[in-house]
Amino acid sequence: MGKKQKSSFLVQGTILIAAQMLCRIIGLLYRRPLFAVIGEQGMGYYGFAYTIYSMVLLIASFSIPLAVSKAIASRLAMKQYRNAQRVFHGALIYAAVVGGAGFFFTYVGAPYLVPNEGSVFALRTMSPTIFFSGILGVLRGYFQGHNTMVPTSVSQILEQILNAVVSVVMAYVLVAPYVGHATKAAAFKLAEHGAAGSAIGTGAGVLTGLLFCFIIYLSYRPKVKLQMKHDKTKKTESYKRIVKILIFTITPVIFSTFIYNCSASIDSTLFGHLLTNKGLPETTVSAFYGLFSSQYNVLINVPIAIASSLSNAIVPDIAGSYAVNDQEAIKNNIDTAVRFILMIAIPCAVGIAVLAKPVIGLLFGPKYAVQGLSPRMLQVGAVSIIFYCLSTMTNGILQGLGKMRVPVKHSAISVVANVAVLVVLIQTTNANVYAIVLATVAFSVVMSMLNARALTKFTGYRQDLKKSVLKPVFSAGIMGIVIFIISWAFEQFISGSSIGYAACLAVSVPVGMIIYFVFVIKFQTFSEEELKQMPKGHAILKLAQKLKLL
Repeated sequence: MGKKQKSSFLVQGTILIAAQMLCRIIGLLYRRPLFAVIGEQGMGYYGFAYTIYSMVLLIASFSIPLAVSKAIASRLAMKQYRNAQRVFHGALIYAAVVGGAGFFFTYVGAPYLVPNEGSVFALRTMSPTIFFSGILGVLRGYFQGHNTMVPTSVSQILEQILNAVVSVVMAYVLVAPYVGHATKAAAFKLAEHGAAGSAIGTGAGVLTGLLFCFIIYLSYRPKVKLQMKHDKTKKTESYKRIVKILIFTITPVIFSTFIYNCSASIDSTLFGHLLTNKGLPETTVSAFYGLFSSQYNVLINVPIAIASSLSNAIVPDIAGSYAVNDQEAIKNNIDTAVRFILMIAIPCAVGIAVLAKPVIGLLFGPKYAVQGLSPRMLQVGAVSIIFYCLSTMTNGILQGLGKMRVPVKHSAISVVANVAVLVVLIQTTNANVYAIVLATVAFSVVMSMLNARALTKFTGYRQDLKKSVLKPVFSAGIMGIVIFIISWAFEQFISGSSIGYAACLAVSVPVGMIIYFVFVIKFQTFSEEELKQMPKGHAILKLAQKLKLL
């Protein structure tokens, strides 16, 4: 049973990972033209607005798929099909109410929620999206609870494509009247309207994803009705009980993720106010935050999306195993998930740190690579990728085990550590934008350590440091040395151009992947039996045997 479940969540997780990676690539590709249209100041305004929007959205949408999938999966494991459907209906009502409240709160409170006037228009433009995201979140959670990630994956890709296209087009349309005017007022309007145009793309993407998921749900209804006919559950849960489920199951998950992610909102507000109070111009602070949010954060979040996808995939399996008290399956899933995510996160952190300059140069233009601020931020903060991936994964595992309050407590403690580091660095040093980078690193480290301790307490699981950490670190270290040499060689001959950066990455990335793969297999990080349980595991095993790595 353990092997079957292990294979199941890895396969479904891989589907989500592939979709997330494609979405992130699309997101990275459209950032450069958007930067060219609205500039650093406009990206800063958009970054401030999006941070607040994301925080409110967590309540209305981001955490709902995870919570709904857990509630539905546990009932499906006990063949309670009617009750699973009633949870779905109750969740729709819950999402509509919470999403509507989030929309109203964000629209009305926009002038008080962002630290500058230029972000108000963008935040109000995004606020209706909060309502629609809540409904979309319930539909995605419904499909995940039925152990299929395909509708979620396809809807995410469609959402990101529409977001990218509409963001750039609408930003261009809205800034057109102010282009060419050299006044300070025109520059402000260009940045403000450009940020709002990008916000329109966010809404267009969500509406597209919602329409797709609704169409898929209609095709699911005959199957669900057939299951409900064969439901032999004697007791149908009342909607009063459903309300309790929403309060005691969904709400703690939402608050856990809310606190886990609200550090970004706190950081943006404190960063803006503290640096302005130190005498830095508001435009400079916005430009700093624009680089942090639209370059550093975007790149750091690419590998973290892998952990988020695998976390969403493992929750239904953990919840189902927990519902029937299958302790062996729970431990097997935890072990596989943690080792799998570390095997990916560690080389990603090394690769981003070593290749920071060519990555920034290719995606955002040679100007940002040459000035060096964004690449240095990546080099300083790349280690947080490992800890964010680990904390994201363990958050999902704890929620699947029904320990919803634990991530809430750990998130709150981590936010305090995050704020303390940020305030101390800004007030006592000239770290400026590096202060917020180091604050996010502190958050991720504290969160992952607290979650690891909790997993040991509740399940008895103990991580095999040699296989999970030391072998991937050593393999990634060898990879890092090789790709550093390649990057250095390219910089000596064809540096300073997008073509040069593209050529550097075209060589160093595949070479690095091959080297890491060879050493991970050579050091026997996974046994042959464990490899077989992974997606395309048999093909990987045959390739390793053919190359005489095993």
